[in-house]
Amino acid sequence: MAIAEPPARPRSDKGLQADALGLVGNIVIGLAATAPAYSLAATLGYIVLAVGEKAPSMFVLAFIPMLMVAFAYRELARDTPDCGTTFTWGTKAFGPWIGWIGGWGLAVSAIIVLANVAEIAAIYLFRFVGLDSLAESLTAKVLLGSFFIIAMTVVSARGIVLSERIQSVLMVIQFVILIGVSVIALVRVFAGTAGEQAVLPSWSWLWPSGLDASSIAAAVILCIFIYWGWDACLAVGEETKDSENTPGRAAIITTLILVATYVLVAYAIQSFAGFGDTGIGLNNEENVDDVLTVLGGPVAGGVAAALLLLTVSVSALSSTQTTILPTARGTLSMAVYEAIPKRFAFVHPRYMTPTFGTIVMGISALGFFFLLSFISQNALADSIASLGLAVAFYYMITAFACVWYFRRTLLASTRNLFMRGILPFLGGLAMVWAFFQSAYDMIDPDYGYTAFGSIGGVFVFGVGMLVLGIPLMLLCFAFGTKRFFRGETLTPETTVKVPDIY
Repeated sequence: MAIAEPPARPRSDKGLQADALGLVGNIVIGLAATAPAYSLAATLGYIVLAVGEKAPSMFVLAFIPMLMVAFAYRELARDTPDCGTTFTWGTKAFGPWIGWIGGWGLAVSAIIVLANVAEIAAIYLFRFVGLDSLAESLTAKVLLGSFFIIAMTVVSARGIVLSERIQSVLMVIQFVILIGVSVIALVRVFAGTAGEQAVLPSWSWLWPSGLDASSIAAAVILCIFIYWGWDACLAVGEETKDSENTPGRAAIITTLILVATYVLVAYAIQSFAGFGDTGIGLNNEENVDDVLTVLGGPVAGGVAAALLLLTVSVSALSSTQTTILPTARGTLSMAVYEAIPKRFAFVHPRYMTPTFGTIVMGISALGFFFLLSFISQNALADSIASLGLAVAFYYMITAFACVWYFRRTLLASTRNLFMRGILPFLGGLAMVWAFFQSAYDMIDPDYGYTAFGSIGGVFVFGVGMLVLGIPLMLLCFAFGTKRFFRGETLTPETTVKVPDIY
């Protein structure tokens, strides 16, 4: 008796698994890539340091241009649902050179953050299990962090469905604990049982009055970092049902969930901790690196403290994997259009993932992690502080690409004018301002922990990594097929469905 073969899973034209994700799964990928718990733990203290009680207003202020950029992503994804995202859209709008460097900006962001989140996942896991001495050991952190990068690279290579299922579990853990602790903190504040350091929340925290441009820029560039990752929704668009609409819708929903969560947590922490410079106060310099887990014990006891440590570790770990996913798919698209070596276009016939690009991304992150860890922990910290520059860079390219690509249809309707023109343009301008104002401030050698002569290390890492893309692009031009750079493989008229020819 013959046994029927199971029906083959549908493929996209690049060989990826089509229709693998629905709206919820796509949102999960976007939320996991932002790593909400880790992002808040790592940055909220510094945002408060920059703007004081106005931190919630910075989350709202940064959200506005982020939403405008998300509209650009949605419109471009409807027209061209390609896993190359910024690379593909930038090329179709502005030509191969701008498109290539935009794709590099996304890759740089991923490499920088992977090294950092792997270390954070290791540190907080050690602290969760009570091994504080190992959390301070460079060797232990590097070994466990490296294991996490390797493990998440393997998971990413094994298929998008497995990745989404793992991320769903990790995401539930994050949000249940974050929201639960925040609600408990606010209830205790209003009940008057939070302690003398607590302050009642104020609506004025949502209005950024009395702040100078440098303070706002410093806070906004940090907020760009904590929002960054939602665009992973678009990178897995070709593996999502209704790829013209679902990824863009997921990106908008993801940003809305993020702003609500960040404002809630910021209000809870500011209200419970207060702004004192001792104890759990937010102006205590000992707390600035992590104001989130410091509050676990005071808010809800030892169990909550342990759960927050676990939450940050889980958050960083989930981001390790979801950062690899979109970047590997970006290199797949670049290879299909012959912008980088053809080897990156290899898609595993069984797992339907860009295996080679995934492995290269994992190895690159490991190399960057080793290099900065053993050079200086301060260098690793400054590299993450520079991340906002790379993110603002490729977001601005995407936003302006939307305006220029759709320029001939902007006046066809009021909707087109706003969704494809005015809003993306304003979002792009905001990213330009955030990039240049922050870069100017980062030149100061006192901006971060390291300096190269009279230039701040944060500036060197941020701008230097972007500039590194220029010689790499020229190498691809010199030793590649040159068809991409001559504008032959990807033009405004190129259909998105590129045959899987490699």
